[in-house]
Amino acid sequence: MQRRHFLGLLGAGGLAGLLPSIARARPKLELKPAADIEPLNLSEEQWRERLTKEQFKILREAGTERAGSSPLNDEKRPGKFHCAGCDLPLFSSEAKYESGTGWPSFYTHIEGNLATELDFVMLFPRTEYHCARCGGHQGHVFEDGPKPTGLRWCNNGVALKFVPA
Repeated sequence: MQRRHFLGLLGAGGLAGLLPSIARARPKLELKPAADIEPLNLSEEQWRERLTKEQFKILREAGTERAGSSPLNDEKRPGKFHCAGCDLPLFSSEAKYESGTGWPSFYTHIEGNLATELDFVMLFPRTEYHCARCGGHQGHVFEDGPKPTGLRWCNNGVALKFVPA
């Protein structure tokens, strides 16, 4: 093994050892599904039949769409934003705002319809959220949003469908 590869592995191992303490130090938002939500469990084949390739990548494989690519960024009509996987309402249009990130953003969600977990994909802890019914990956929540919550629910547009009021 070359010396630089060995040192790189040592550094990565040291960083991995720090991640649990970083997670404990950072407050995390914990949401649990509402008790009356019946989970939707489908096979991978059933999900592939139900979703487009892009929706499958986002909802089932926790992918991320390209910033600015969703037509929902410009959606301003009254209504609700539903999970594209199972049609559960997740956000009201009243909570939508322009965050400047290129993804539909909301300062709050519909109670009981999202669940959260900590993810380390970017090597630092982030709060990832999912649809409480189907478990579909929606996006991440950050603590840089507007009042009254101070939160930014940053969502993949392809993971949502808009239902006008």
